[in-house]
Amino acid sequence: MIIDTHCHLDSLNNIEEAINEFDGIIITSGYDNKSNLKVLELVNKYPNVYGTLGIHPEEANNNYDINIIIDNLDNKKIVGIGEIGLDYHYTKENKEQQKALFRLQLDIAKKYNKPIVVHSRDSILDTYNILSEYKLEGVIHCFSSSIEMAKNFIKLGYKIGVGGVLTFKNGYKLRDVVNSIDISDIVLETDSPYMSPEPYRGKENVPKNIYLTLKKLSEVKNINIDELSNIIYKTSIKLFSIKSLI
Repeated sequence: MIIDTHCHLDSLNNIEEAINEFDGIIITSGYDNKSNLKVLELVNKYPNVYGTLGIHPEEANNNYDINIIIDNLDNKKIVGIGEIGLDYHYTKENKEQQKALFRLQLDIAKKYNKPIVVHSRDSILDTYNILSEYKLEGVIHCFSSSIEMAKNFIKLGYKIGVGGVLTFKNGYKLRDVVNSIDISDIVLETDSPYMSPEPYRGKENVPKNIYLTLKKLSEVKNINIDELSNIIYKTSIKLFSIKSLI
């Protein structure tokens, strides 16, 4: 059994096909009002689909409804707050608004005892400093920073989210990171429909492609693929409080 801990089913060309062809658990993440509502629809429709609700930092200056998150945290299929965080890649002018939105959702996660899914792009130090103010658990989604920062986040209580970049020819930095941390600190994700692993790079990503990342991780860590899958599965269901389907 395997878990895709982060994807965006609402953005796929054929949602039902992607779900039906995946033999495992899918966690689909919201990022704005529309996608959060779609997450709720999907988790209520498909037994193997769970969800997280959140407002992405790119929405910091838009009209977001935080109550969509708060009002649905009693749904047992909603297993976290995310995708939330900071993103300074396209704009740094609204840093304070992004930080305020991030802290708002961290406060919600703390109040309702939910893990978080953290997006951090060109903002790793601010992300770390803010998370240091809280005692939470979760995933640093699509991790792309240094070995040192990975270990710092792990000390705070976070798992490192590893996706298709691990299979890229230029993914040596991420391979160095996973080689330097314990396998119990890693979860796998596709970020579908983005970040397709080789040999599908540049094409629409789907949850089943997580097996390609698992295979590469097995090679990098020199761990039997079945043993590796079992460890990551147990880590993931514990983090998100999901009842095992095995």
